[in-house]
Amino acid sequence: MGETEQRPTAGSRLGAQENAGISTLEHGQKPPMTTPGKLVSIKIQMLDDTQETFDIPQRAPGKVLHDAVCNHLNLVEGDYFGLEFPDHKKMMVWLDLLKPVMKQIRRPKHVVVKFVVKFFPPDHAQLQEELTRYLFALQVKQDLAQGRLTCNDTSTALLISHIVQSEIGDFDETIDREHLAKNKYIPHQEALEDKIMEFHRNHMGQTPAESDFQLLEIARRLEMYGIRLHPAKDREGTKINLAVANTGILVFQGHTKINAFNWAKVRKLSFKRKRFLIKLRPDVNSSFQDTLEFLMASRDFCKSFWKICVEHHAFFRLFEEPKPKPKPVLFSRGSSFRFSGRTQKQVLDYVKEGGHKKVQFERKHSKIHSIRSLTAQPSEQHTEVPKQTARAYADSNDAAAVQSCRQGKELKSSTEDTGQHKSPSLKKSPKEGRKVDGAVVSAVEEEEEPAKDRMQQNRPQSQQPSTGSLTGSPHLSELSINSQGGPSVANMTLSPNLSPDAKQSSPLVSPLLNDPSCIRADDEEEVKRKRFPTEKAYFIAKEVATTERTYLKDLEVITSWFQSAVSKEDCMPETLKNLIFSNFEPLHKFHTGFLKEIEQRLALWEGRSNAHIKGDYQRIGDVMLKNIQSMKQLTIHLRKHNEILMELENGIRSSRKLETFCRDFELQKVCYLPLNTFLLRPLHRLMHYKQIMERLCKHYPPSHMDFRDSRAALAEISEMVAQLHGNMIKMENFQKLHELKKDLIGMDNLVIPGREFIRLGSLSKLSGKGLQQRMFFLFNDILLYTSRGLTASNQFKVHGHLPLYGMTMEESEEEWGVPHCLTLRGQHQSIVVAASSRAEMDKWTEDIQMAIDLAEKSSGPAPELLASSPPDNKSPDETTVDQESEDDLSASRTSLERQSPHRGNTTVHVCWHRNTSVSMIDFSIAVENQLSGNLLRKFKNSNGWQKLWVVFTNFCMFFYKSHQDNHPLASLPLLGYSLTLPSESENIHKDYVFKLHFKSHVYYFRAESEYTFERWMEVIRSATSSASRARALSHKEPHAY
Repeated sequence: MGETEQRPTAGSRLGAQENAGISTLEHGQKPPMTTPGKLVSIKIQMLDDTQETFDIPQRAPGKVLHDAVCNHLNLVEGDYFGLEFPDHKKMMVWLDLLKPVMKQIRRPKHVVVKFVVKFFPPDHAQLQEELTRYLFALQVKQDLAQGRLTCNDTSTALLISHIVQSEIGDFDETIDREHLAKNKYIPHQEALEDKIMEFHRNHMGQTPAESDFQLLEIARRLEMYGIRLHPAKDREGTKINLAVANTGILVFQGHTKINAFNWAKVRKLSFKRKRFLIKLRPDVNSSFQDTLEFLMASRDFCKSFWKICVEHHAFFRLFEEPKPKPKPVLFSRGSSFRFSGRTQKQVLDYVKEGGHKKVQFERKHSKIHSIRSLTAQPSEQHTEVPKQTARAYADSNDAAAVQSCRQGKELKSSTEDTGQHKSPSLKKSPKEGRKVDGAVVSAVEEEEEPAKDRMQQNRPQSQQPSTGSLTGSPHLSELSINSQGGPSVANMTLSPNLSPDAKQSSPLVSPLLNDPSCIRADDEEEVKRKRFPTEKAYFIAKEVATTERTYLKDLEVITSWFQSAVSKEDCMPETLKNLIFSNFEPLHKFHTGFLKEIEQRLALWEGRSNAHIKGDYQRIGDVMLKNIQSMKQLTIHLRKHNEILMELENGIRSSRKLETFCRDFELQKVCYLPLNTFLLRPLHRLMHYKQIMERLCKHYPPSHMDFRDSRAALAEISEMVAQLHGNMIKMENFQKLHELKKDLIGMDNLVIPGREFIRLGSLSKLSGKGLQQRMFFLFNDILLYTSRGLTASNQFKVHGHLPLYGMTMEESEEEWGVPHCLTLRGQHQSIVVAASSRAEMDKWTEDIQMAIDLAEKSSGPAPELLASSPPDNKSPDETTVDQESEDDLSASRTSLERQSPHRGNTTVHVCWHRNTSVSMIDFSIAVENQLSGNLLRKFKNSNGWQKLWVVFTNFCMFFYKSHQDNHPLASLPLLGYSLTLPSESENIHKDYVFKLHFKSHVYYFRAESEYTFERWMEVIRSATSSASRARALSHKEPHAY
């Protein structure tokens, strides 16, 4: 056995270079010591159903075998995978990487070890390598065949259609039928073959890598994805199944999930003989006992499940591999088992650092070639993800799944920051509009684009609302695709320590923004622009039209998309439905006609109409006056918005089903802002009309023919704003508190009468471990500090709070030797914090002092905030934690059960990554400074300009291919960015160009006129430079509700 026969290995068959694998060991870490000697042959069954034999030293630990398999496959992200085998009792167990293989596999000649996926991440976009995603796709295929991954017929057919696309390519009915006859993906497949082919027909042009990505996008939303059931009984003797996932421990009855215990809620995991014990953190609001007990079939079953739980907790929750326990001197108590290997955070960090070569590999079952980059350059996070964003396919909604599938065909592009660009040949795939289960599906036509100097053509494409488009992963900036096609990158997922100054692309920048290859020749724009009027009044009128288009789209989020989704789910009371839609539909109807009038007037003004009479139609004041007077009749609906906002939040608080529905709707691409923000849009729009009319009246001389109408319109709209302004201020604070509540874990009563939000932002808190980044939230009665962890919900965990009543504040740079340092002394606790700059420190000092003064004037101390948290305010930095399965974080039952995929591009997350802060005054100014219109965009290293429809709102630029698109292609949060003009050395020889830059990220934007240039500069400056306290809260009324 000393000399082994040369045989083809897995790596050679897949086209890998010999000995080019990547070890799962950390840099500088030595593999476990093994004594050279006799070799043992171990048979490994791969995910493609082939078997390979690996020879390892007889005393080698499991890690040697695991690394050998990963090396042969050239698998960089091997930590997601494990080796399982049947033990002497025929029970499938995982190979322990620390113990010798021969002590675990007693008869290796008669045992086949399986190489399978062990850890399923919350978002497949975290898998950076195409090979990794291919292996995950094989695991899904295997689970389908074995009946582990259960779902309805529509989802099953959709999954198989992507598998078929990756194996045989584009649809051909004859080939499809032959292939499905020869390959059985599930039992009783014959009944679904027509549906499979119907879905396969819609995947034209999709590469195998893209098919893998789409497959995982659908699979990860299924309840049984990555789930292995372990039979057990509860205390009453009821038969149940236990499972473990990235979020925690799950309880199933049959294949239906009936309960979940999130890691943040679990204090300790243990087992005693056949009893599996879960000790929960204390919660006065919880109906659960302190310790839950489950009975399993045997001690071995129980211990095996306990080990899996320990490993999942460590892999997904810890930042680094846990250190081994010190060996006891006399007696040992309990198991010495611990997780071995890199945690998910370490894997993400390692892959992002790059440096590894990417090699080609072949797919065993695929008849088409997979293209994988051979470049040795470090790839950015988004460049490895297949360039097509998948839609969500709700397991309970067949119609949505069908519609989502048919609307999901889009163009793909692959780009790198260096400017190199490769694009697969794209096929035209016209699809006729069809009606599926009552939902109209629009035809989608793909465009064929050259790889270089591509020209973008705007092809309007209508889409009907669909509840099937959900995005569940946490992202700071999310890129999706419009129906006309365009560059697309899958959603990115971040580890907690990402910062924009890393070598990789900033997590706050969408891939579209880093694509220098999307070039647009703009000579035609120059010619077209010269034909249009050049006076300022025309561009003011045009601003009315462009912003009205965006406002109408925002209304449609409620009246069309939200209403359509609500009608398909029985989750909202009829009274609430009538309250919302009966007040929004009249607004939508009115503003549809209003926009039509404005566009007709602009057409006359520009001379695009046969009825053009020069002079008579070169004004806008008369149109504004007429419609603002008509708008007064809608005041009754506008006054209802306060009630709508409060009733919706009350409904969400009282109904878990409605809460889940609204949360899922917010994850749709069309809902690009928090849902309750759209409820405030009508009141915000009145302020925009007032500002526009003020600019118009200021521009016109009193003798101008349009001056009288413009001044009358200004008077009318000013009266409406004055009547509704107080109501709007209360609603803004109420909405902001509820929005912040979604970002926080560990509190139940953030929204209480009289509480006002003042500022949020990133500060460093001094503890025994030094300065640690924390997110602070300042209200008029309390100061919270939180941290962000690697959790599926992407939320911030509250560590402590300081009541402002009786607080004092002093600068303490000299005392602690830390720049920009403050000491905050409360009645029971003191903390030391440091800001990132003097300017940030001044903002916090001013706001905290103002808040302390407000608290002193109030009736007394604030009510207890964290009703569900431990009584002491001690930071977890200073507490001791229990052993292997415990986590320092605690959360209320409410917060625990509501943890879910969460929006990662909220203002809170942007402030965390940009190390900055934002105040309520900044939010109020942002409401006033919203703008829409076409801009030309250029990258630092590109030569041409790309035309985009840009919407600026909520401190963020949202990019669309055209104003008719229903959701943005990408977004660029501007907090922390600098706004300047390009210098001579940058060779930007164009007019009306401004520059946005943050560290190494540079973008140029070009406006069409001097007026629009000044307007974009004005509104963007409001986001890139924070407001001073001079614009104080004096104009605000108390927020009593």
